[in-house]
Amino acid sequence: MSNSSNTNDAQVQSPGYEQDPFASAFPETREFWLAAEAGRLMLNTCEDCHRPHWYPRAVCPLCGSTRLSWQQATGKGTLYAFSTARRASPVYTLAYVQLAEGPTLLTNVVEADPDALTIGMPVQVTFRRADEGRMMPFFEPDSRA
Repeated sequence: MSNSSNTNDAQVQSPGYEQDPFASAFPETREFWLAAEAGRLMLNTCEDCHRPHWYPRAVCPLCGSTRLSWQQATGKGTLYAFSTARRASPVYTLAYVQLAEGPTLLTNVVEADPDALTIGMPVQVTFRRADEGRMMPFFEPDSRA
């Protein structure tokens, strides 16, 4: 995989990434987690079919190519589907977000009244540290849309 994100390990401190067993178990996702530490959402993009995909992996699921590069996503998307776990403590909303670039990812919606969420609502990425240590992409309503 080539790296067009210009992520410089010396510039990005990644205290959580290296200690997180999930993130460190999949070396092909290293650039994704390093960028997440810096608050950037990255997508693998195929150099043969020119389409981005989610989740990060070593082979394009759309055409089978191994010629992939990392591209920074806009962090913008729309709610494709969601479900709020109201009996959980704390209450949380699990959602599929379709990114402006095309891929759909499973995530959580944060900083939002669950009753105000609607399918097709514009959302934007935000990052929070997971209990395991890595920075994770979450989405919140896009107040600028």
